[in-house]
Amino acid sequence: MNVNKKMLALLIVLSLLVGAGGMYGSMALFGNDSKYVQNGEVNDLPKTATKVDNDEEFAKLQKTYEIISSRYVEDVDRDKLLEGAIQGMVKTLKDPYSVYMDEETASQFTQSLDSSFEGIGAEVSMVDGKVTIVAPFKDSPAEKAGLKPNDQIITIDGKSVEGLDLYKAVLKIRGEKGSVVTLGVKRTGVNDVMPVKVTRDEIPIETVYSDIEEVKGKKIGVLEITSFSEKTGSDFKKQLTELEKEKIDGLVIDVRGNPGGYLEAVDSILRQIIPEKKPFVQIEDRKGNKERYVSKLKEKKDYPIIGLIDKGSASASEILAAALKEAGNYDLVGEKSFGKGTVQQSIDLGDGSNIKLTLFKWLTPDGNWIHKKGVKPTFEVKQPDYFYTNPITVEKKALEFDMNNEQVKNAQVMLNGLGFQTGREDGYFDEKTQAAVTAFQRANNLPATGKVDTKTAGKMEAKVIDSIRDDKNDVQRKTAIELLAK
Repeated sequence: MNVNKKMLALLIVLSLLVGAGGMYGSMALFGNDSKYVQNGEVNDLPKTATKVDNDEEFAKLQKTYEIISSRYVEDVDRDKLLEGAIQGMVKTLKDPYSVYMDEETASQFTQSLDSSFEGIGAEVSMVDGKVTIVAPFKDSPAEKAGLKPNDQIITIDGKSVEGLDLYKAVLKIRGEKGSVVTLGVKRTGVNDVMPVKVTRDEIPIETVYSDIEEVKGKKIGVLEITSFSEKTGSDFKKQLTELEKEKIDGLVIDVRGNPGGYLEAVDSILRQIIPEKKPFVQIEDRKGNKERYVSKLKEKKDYPIIGLIDKGSASASEILAAALKEAGNYDLVGEKSFGKGTVQQSIDLGDGSNIKLTLFKWLTPDGNWIHKKGVKPTFEVKQPDYFYTNPITVEKKALEFDMNNEQVKNAQVMLNGLGFQTGREDGYFDEKTQAAVTAFQRANNLPATGKVDTKTAGKMEAKVIDSIRDDKNDVQRKTAIELLAK
């Protein structure tokens, strides 16, 4: 690449970045790109071609480039010099989700939301400079390993992620099916960094699951949406049609742990369930101009709807939740959502590299910006305590009688949740805790030592995950269904 072409690429990038500050966003481990809606239709973001005046606006930049290239004491790789200049401009935005990717990095983010991918199956964001789990996907290796929303990833295979941008960190987390990655995780309420081993696998992108529960003589349909991919809107329509053929008396739309995805997918869904009286979302540009999107649906469904949300519900999930609450006047059950109110777009720079940039805010039907605030449920419901437990770290010595620490506390919460009563959850390993451990071991064909060793800890965690997946223990879901069955 000659100097003129390099400077042209640099100027085009800079023209895209002017004024785009104070933003926040998230991305999937398989690299989703957002879309935007205009005049009721979803389209790719149009190309930006702002003209710049080389002589007046960029003389200083070009002069610096030429001086370093020609006069620095050692030979300089001019391509790397240009890459550094672009990365420097992006960093001045102080938006960790606006990221420049060189050709090599960009080529590794070609997997789309309509395919399968290999990895751990989790959505990550950069929150306050930390690589943070937004949500693990349903039945993914990340979920099975016990990763939870808001877990901060401190190390990957023993190496610090400090200084890595989100994309670089994600590439280190990704890997081939069957390989193991050890993540050093910091979790709220836990002092130490926890090692979490995750076996990578192929993650299929099946995003809509349906079910019917009969309660008090009423049929309640449940539609769970795990992410918003290219086919989610059409899959939702098919499965909703099947539920309606069964004459459902109410519908639960579950977006807990759903990290988002394509804006066009949630747009398609909301046009099926939100009537035309109010916009279901508003997209705002940097100048404050708003595009309001309204469905053509004349009337509400002839059955009530309730949305299910939690702290892992982000982005497109929050658009859906806010639309249900403010435009549909439907209830929400669960916990306050993640709080991501911006839209990103990947922009190709023409040479294989690209920049992912925050370009819009999205607002709720009433014009609220939920960024870093989240959507609040109308019925706040927490799951049982053992749903929120941390992995048990057993290092050189097993947990045993008379110990007092955070790991013992985790074990006590798990045992109580599984029906093996310890009588306490304060972290002190007393005789009753020892008896509960012994009972658990006997029930699961383990040596009845009364000590929590690696095998016992692993079995306890596996049983907790099985219990969490059992719908009969899902208090949030049960609450939503009971409200609809009244």
